[in-house]
Amino acid sequence: MRYLHVPTLAAAVILAGCSNTPETTTDQQPAMDKLADNPLLQPSTLPFKAPHFDRITDAHFRPAILEGMKRHLEEIAAIANNTEAPTFENTVVAMEKAGQDLGRATSVFYNLTGSANNDSLQAIKNDLAPKLAAHGDAITLNSALFARIKSLYEQRSTLALDPVSDRLLDRYYTRFVRAGALLDDAAKSALMKLNEEEANLTTKFEENILKERTASAILVDDVKQLEGMSQAAIDAAASAAKEKGQEGKWLIDLRNTTTQPALSELKDRSLRERIFKASVARNGHGGEYDNRTIIARLAQLRAQKAKVLGFPNWGAYVMDDQMAKDPKRAMELLSGMAPAAAKNAKAEAAKLQALVDKQGGGFTVDAWDWDLYAEQVRKAEYDLDEAAVKPYLEFETVLQNGVFFAANELFGLSFKERKDMPVYHPDVRVFDIIDTTGEVIGLFYGDYYARDNKQGGAWMSSFVDQCTLLEQQPVITQNCNYVKPAAGQPCLLSWDDVTTLFHEFGHALHGMLSAQKYPKFSGTATSTDFVEFPSQVNENWAMVPKVFRNFAKHHATGEVMPEALAEKLRNASKFNQGYATTEYLAAALLDLEWHSLSADAPLVTDVDAFEQAALKKYGLDPAQVPPRYKSCYFSHSWTGYAANYYAYIWSEVMDADAYSWFNENGGMTRANGDKFRAAILSQGGSKPEEQLYRDLTGRDPRVEPLLVKRGLR
Repeated sequence: MRYLHVPTLAAAVILAGCSNTPETTTDQQPAMDKLADNPLLQPSTLPFKAPHFDRITDAHFRPAILEGMKRHLEEIAAIANNTEAPTFENTVVAMEKAGQDLGRATSVFYNLTGSANNDSLQAIKNDLAPKLAAHGDAITLNSALFARIKSLYEQRSTLALDPVSDRLLDRYYTRFVRAGALLDDAAKSALMKLNEEEANLTTKFEENILKERTASAILVDDVKQLEGMSQAAIDAAASAAKEKGQEGKWLIDLRNTTTQPALSELKDRSLRERIFKASVARNGHGGEYDNRTIIARLAQLRAQKAKVLGFPNWGAYVMDDQMAKDPKRAMELLSGMAPAAAKNAKAEAAKLQALVDKQGGGFTVDAWDWDLYAEQVRKAEYDLDEAAVKPYLEFETVLQNGVFFAANELFGLSFKERKDMPVYHPDVRVFDIIDTTGEVIGLFYGDYYARDNKQGGAWMSSFVDQCTLLEQQPVITQNCNYVKPAAGQPCLLSWDDVTTLFHEFGHALHGMLSAQKYPKFSGTATSTDFVEFPSQVNENWAMVPKVFRNFAKHHATGEVMPEALAEKLRNASKFNQGYATTEYLAAALLDLEWHSLSADAPLVTDVDAFEQAALKKYGLDPAQVPPRYKSCYFSHSWTGYAANYYAYIWSEVMDADAYSWFNENGGMTRANGDKFRAAILSQGGSKPEEQLYRDLTGRDPRVEPLLVKRGLR
């Protein structure tokens, strides 16, 4: 599963509820003459208000965010204390316009702490986390401000608002209530303390994840142990080791997931075991980066927050404002798929064991063996070898002739690289986003290679969100973690890497093609269990013949992938789906189990035992198929999609059904693309998500297409 970045503070300050948002501070403010020179506290003069990375330094962030919080609260105070009767314009619209200085600073800051972190930025993040959390509370728990919102909400039937404005008022009222606006003073005080603690813990969790990933990288002394890896991968590992002062050795970096790409190639079983055990032990084996105490307390304090807010557990609180509405519905979907997934995984494991036995391996297949032998089974059953596929999946060709080409076919978009924009790292690339009329409607930043100071996984975010109220057009970012090839070598992708690229670009399109007035409805500002829907739909285009043939070309010869090989790739799409579904369901159900704890439940003292019991409960505990993320490095669960990791499969139900709708109506056509743009991508969060889906397909989503897609029916 991929990861959509948590919304930047600019998009979340008012509507985020009760975590990760800013506050008042008694810290001494920098002199005003210094603030006047701070590039984060004034509108950018670059195209589309893009960040001035040529002027911004680490030293600018703390004073800019502190001053931004101060100015924001002054704006909020002016709204709350306005002596005029509340109106939609002087209250709700005024709040939509507030906080622009703070939003500008935090949007850059949080993107950089994800993409190009360092000790200085991390120290600032650690220092400001509780202040930012308290700042959000200072707004959402402001009684005078809420009184104005409540007054408007109660008379909304007489305000003659257009449907989008009416929804905006409803969302403000709902989110303030969910943030604790109706609580008494004692409960508000308790909630603020919990929010502050949560902000500190999640920040420390993120820091530990990044540092442990680097610390746990595998250093190999003997190149013979790398038998099975391609020469390009070996060269890249040598370059990575050299950068760390280990010339003559080879470094295998760990990705954020439990399983690691190298496990599908390496013939040396002892090295595979070493890599796997290093991966699953991350942040849970003692030492300074251990997260066990942190996550146990996070689960407990979120349960305590839920109780204060009137909910039995954090999952119930979260889903009350999502499409699912109730954890039972998410549990039913996930647990309903678990038996078939586990059965398929068991059958797949038997095939792997039979192959090992046939080869005289003399061992029982374990988790670190799965990927290697699954590749061999796939080659035997489908005559498909990943090593034969990769030469046809060169990154630049996939990006230009696949991802960008599909966007042009569906939406008429084109992308032109420009070299005149400042960037935060030399690997970052900038593209004009050009609409059907030839008008440049925004900018797209692509940051594709892994670095030690970059969080794992892949994600989309933004520097500037589209909204006509603030006269803003989109400045969108996409991050991946592909291994940077050695000089002169091509960057060859796996098919999963290709899918990731299309997936994250689907999120990017959601931001690029937003057409909203209000910032709070821009782009990906939808419920979490809907936001993955557009991105998952975008994955489908990678395999559509006219797109596939356009990018699947040999990096050396330019030859299109032979149809026989392409057909094998298509036929193998359901291969290993028992494993893939089981590892996902295990993580999603684990997330829900942690967030189903009640406030009265004792603190979990044995994280490993809790995790094992949760997996056993659903029959998802085979040692050969670990969860996609174990608890101690499960960023989605603790810092991103808390109680929301089910959203991927929830959205995939819509994705599979919507892809059926596309095919029922002619497939990948411009007409269908225009409808998808109009009904989904342009709408952001301006309508209830159920209505958005019906606007596209004319029906509620059916689960059957997903079950067929995953080989469960």
